[in-house]
Amino acid sequence: MFKTPPQALSRRQRNKCPGHLVPLDVENESELLTLSLKKRSATWGGRRGIRLPAATVEQMTQRIIVQNPGSLTEFLGRFAEYMHVIAGDREAIKRVAYEFVEDKAKEGVAYVEVRYSPHYLANCEVEPIPWNQTEGDLSPDEVVRLVNEGLRDGEREFRTKARSILCCMRHMPNWSMDVLELCKKYRNDGVVAIDLAGDESLNCVAYPGHKNAYEEAVRCGIHRTVHAGEVGPPSVVKEAVEVLKAERVGHGYRTLEDQSLYKQLLQQNMHFEMCPVSSKFTGACCSDFTQHPIITFRKDKANFSLNTDDPLIFNSGLHDDYRTAMQFMGFTEEEFQRLNINAAKSCFLPEEEKKQLLQTLYEAYGMVQSTAF
Repeated sequence: MFKTPPQALSRRQRNKCPGHLVPLDVENESELLTLSLKKRSATWGGRRGIRLPAATVEQMTQRIIVQNPGSLTEFLGRFAEYMHVIAGDREAIKRVAYEFVEDKAKEGVAYVEVRYSPHYLANCEVEPIPWNQTEGDLSPDEVVRLVNEGLRDGEREFRTKARSILCCMRHMPNWSMDVLELCKKYRNDGVVAIDLAGDESLNCVAYPGHKNAYEEAVRCGIHRTVHAGEVGPPSVVKEAVEVLKAERVGHGYRTLEDQSLYKQLLQQNMHFEMCPVSSKFTGACCSDFTQHPIITFRKDKANFSLNTDDPLIFNSGLHDDYRTAMQFMGFTEEEFQRLNINAAKSCFLPEEEKKQLLQTLYEAYGMVQSTAF
């Protein structure tokens, strides 16, 4: 998701472009839960007799936030602090999705693609049942339906278009075909793509369930993105593109370590979903933002976008990623506009809706549609 710096548009243009916005949000599932968790975790947990590891929202937040640069493993461990509060709770899941759209509307977002794992929010028809829950009656299928309803209600109320991407998890290949089937079932009801996330050391040779799901996705015309090259080597990116047939790569910083692969993906106009703030805290990149790989992608005019990534855990938001790019990497308003166009062109909306989104941006920026960067 990208947001145009407000000063980039005139008052007239802002009125024409909903939220004077940036069109693509590429995020993990905790982004779906963030603000509602802060507001309602005690209520939701108490209603179901779930004991929280902290007495107040402030204390809970401090347990979750990553304060200093660490590792991807440390980051992933923070999910266990709060996911059990939401998982298995129909009211909470739908409300979280609704309030997610509200939050994005407040940020001025016109279109957002949010990703999550339906299995991580279920408590039945999933093996193993996550977060040490007791077995209940909320299946991954119903989770998707609830999220779709919440996003749809939020879109109607706040006029920010929201679609979702369903995540396979690298350590759970037995879930992947089920995720694919859910993508197929709900492809015309809010779900736009399939994703693969988690520990990048778990490749598809050892875990063929992911490959099988992605082969079926290709056959059925389901859009595909893969987290790759965040902390894992370029071979993970190569696998994502050549084996899983990814249309977008999540993060992808380590692609630069294989110049042959990097040049190939530049020629293919592969889209990279990049998140500057999170890359510092997961150990994906040097903590010195002036040395960030994004600067090289920028210099080479790669097809990439700037996105938020788990704001609760990283205590950051969309403005922080933009501010980081401007302050430490020298991005200009014109370059942000180019990234916004990249985002719209690479989003997973149906072609007609994508054209409408692009037209909104072209008009807001005073461009003609044939503008090239």
